Amino acid sequence: MALEAWITSIRRDQTSFRQGTRKIEWDAKFGLVKVNPIADWTSKQVWRYLHEHGVPYNSLHDQNYPSIGCTHCTRAVRPDEDPRAGRWPGTTKTECGLHVIEPAVRLPEADA
Repeated sequence: MALEAWITSIRRDQTSFRQGTRKIEWDAKFGLVKVNPIADWTSKQVWRYLHEHGVPYNSLHDQNYPSIGCTHCTRAVRPDEDPRAGRWPGTTKTECGLHVIEPAVRLPEADA
């Protein structure tokens, strides 16, 4: 079965690369629609929603892991570091590649 769309939790406030994220995009790399329903949310809004609705989350967040990837590209963030500092430490990499759209073709949307 081929997928026609996928849903992400990417937010515009996460990285400079993601600032232009729209709620609905075409992902040419994977040939499907990419839906980013919380693209315009802040980290504070996400955490408020989780707590107000009892949504379970990865316990690593409570151990200074604000951004979690695989075991090889993730470490805890130290005091006063950027929340994404724990991703790909020691490299210049900022995205895993899964969410890099090449080229990005945007679909029209009402709330962009």
